[in-house]
Amino acid sequence: MKAHFGTQTMKKVFHLLSQLGKGLLQCAAIVTLTYIFCRAIPGDAVDVMGIEGGLTAEQALEMRRELGLADPWFVQFFHWLEAAAGGDLGTSLRFGRPVAEMIAHALPVTLKLAGASFALGLALALAAALYSVKRKNAWGQRWVEMLNTWSISMPTFCAGVIFILIFCIWLGWLPVLGSFILPVIIMALDNSGQIVKPLSEELKESASLPHIRTARAKGLSSLRIALYHILPNTTGILLSLSGLVLGSLVAGTLTMEILFGLPGLGSMTLNAIHGRDTPVVLACVAFIAVSLVLINTVVDILRQMADPRTAS
Repeated sequence: MKAHFGTQTMKKVFHLLSQLGKGLLQCAAIVTLTYIFCRAIPGDAVDVMGIEGGLTAEQALEMRRELGLADPWFVQFFHWLEAAAGGDLGTSLRFGRPVAEMIAHALPVTLKLAGASFALGLALALAAALYSVKRKNAWGQRWVEMLNTWSISMPTFCAGVIFILIFCIWLGWLPVLGSFILPVIIMALDNSGQIVKPLSEELKESASLPHIRTARAKGLSSLRIALYHILPNTTGILLSLSGLVLGSLVAGTLTMEILFGLPGLGSMTLNAIHGRDTPVVLACVAFIAVSLVLINTVVDILRQMADPRTAS
C-alpha cells in the first residue's frame, strides 16, 4: 500500500515538473520570437531618440556603441539572456532606468485591475449559475446564456470602445483616460461568460446527486444546500475554468490598460515597442509568460488536490 502511494506521488510530481518544464521552454520560445520580431522592425531606440532630439550621425553612432546596439543581434540577445538569468533585466535604452524598477512600478496597476475583474467575474458567474439551478426556469437559464453569448460574441476591445462612447462621451459620467471602473466591468463580464455555462451544467448535475436529495428531504435551506453540499462538488471544474480565465485575463488586462490609459504593464510594453526599447519589451514579455506558466502550474496543483481523479 505504501509503495503504491509512493508511486502515485512520484507520478504526480513528475507530471507537474514536466508541465513546468514545458511551460518554461514555451517561455524561452516566446521571448526569442519576440526579440526576432523586435529586430525585424526597422530602426532602433537611437533612431527614435534621434527623431525626438535631433541627434547627428556621429552622436547616433557613438550612442549605439555605448548601448551595445552596434553588436550583432545574436550577441545582444545572448548578453540579455545571460544578464536575465542572473536576475538583471537590463536598463531601458530610452530612459536609463532599471527595467526591474519600471516593472515594479507598473505591476500594481495590472494586478489591481486583473484581481478586481477576476473576483467580480467569478462572483457574477457563481450568482447566475446558482440562480439558474435554484429557480429552474427560463429566466435563470436566460441569464446564463446572456453572459455566455456576451463573452463569445463581444471582444473586450470592442466592448471598451462601446463603453467609452456611452459612459464617457455621450453620458459624461466617467473620464476616458484613467477610468478603472469600466475596464473592471468589461473584463468581469467576459470572465463570467467563460465560466458560467459549464459551471451551471456542473451544478445541475451535482444537484441531482442522492445526498443532495437527502439534504432537501431533511429540510435544509436552499442556500445551505448550495454552499455546503453542491458547490464543493464543483471545485475541480471551477479551478480548471479559473485557470483558463486567468490566462485570457492577461491579454484582456493589457488591452484595457492601453485603451483607458492606465499605467500598467500593457501601456509600458506598448510604449516600449513604439520606442524600440528592446530590453523593456523582452522583460515584460518574459515576465508575463513566466507568470502564465506559474499560474497554470499552481492551478494544476490545486485541481489535483481538490479532485485526485484529475491527476494524469
